[in-house]
Amino acid sequence: MTVDGGTALGEATSDGGAVGAYLDHLDRVDPEGATRLVLDLLDRGWSVADVLVDVVSVAQREIGRRWLTGGWSVAQEHAATHVSEQVVAAVGRRTGRSAGRGHVVLACVEGEWHALAARIVAEVVRASGWRVTFLGASVPPRHLVSYLHQTGPDAVLVSCVQPSRLVRAARMIEACRATGVPVVAGGPGFGAGGRWATAVGAAACGASARDAVELLDRHGHLASAGEPAPPPPDDEHVAVLRRRREVVQGVTRALVPAGADADPVADATAQVLDSLAAALLVGDPELLDEFVRWQRQALGTRDSLLDAILAGCATALTEHPRAIRYLRLVGADG
Repeated sequence: MTVDGGTALGEATSDGGAVGAYLDHLDRVDPEGATRLVLDLLDRGWSVADVLVDVVSVAQREIGRRWLTGGWSVAQEHAATHVSEQVVAAVGRRTGRSAGRGHVVLACVEGEWHALAARIVAEVVRASGWRVTFLGASVPPRHLVSYLHQTGPDAVLVSCVQPSRLVRAARMIEACRATGVPVVAGGPGFGAGGRWATAVGAAACGASARDAVELLDRHGHLASAGEPAPPPPDDEHVAVLRRRREVVQGVTRALVPAGADADPVADATAQVLDSLAAALLVGDPELLDEFVRWQRQALGTRDSLLDAILAGCATALTEHPRAIRYLRLVGADG
């Protein structure tokens, strides 16, 4: 990080001070103050990566933690995220557009509506000299492929926040590979250190916006789309997704009393099945286990409901041995 020697911003001239000051603006839902803080830091010599990765991204992780632990409501989290979206847009306007190093397209996996992290990557990559086309949240693969044929970029950056979306990420990456355009994967959906990225066919994976820039800088115009994704040991992930609606309905009927609101159980069951399918695709039960542990933290004292959902899914999927093994590994009796 580069910062000049002035002190007009007080404690905000250090990473920790800047994050604390920025969080204060988020807590008060103060977009003007948050934007002024970040733009002042840019004026004082901080890079785009410094303010977006070390301040905005760090603050977003903190508000996510506050929501997960019950300190913030969903409404508070959404309001704070909207402030950060406005801040990132202001940084983009300040930075302008570059085109000297090549063209990169950035898209979020279909069904993935968390776009702020991807937008931060777009602005950091743009500030490093690349022309970036950001297609936004939930991009259907066929539309992305059509756009690649029309524009011929040097690389595609695919963002995936939730591991449960990995099956869709695999489809998107394979569609990109078919056009000959290499894919750089990014986001926690690809696992710590990007450990699931190769399994879904990505040519490279970065954990942060700085990593994306480094990968593009190191490889320049990536020579090829990389190796194809290794085939899964069987097609159980396909079978689970084909039966998704049936299983969700069956588990919901078994667990929800007549007349009660069934949506929470149906949604939770669908997420379990999506995570199970992703784990089966990459051959790693740890993916499902991480999702279940996250859900237990989010549900708190209601984690017995999650155990019942896992058991219901196992009962419905008895003819799929790997699925049963993964569910039992993460269940209450696992």
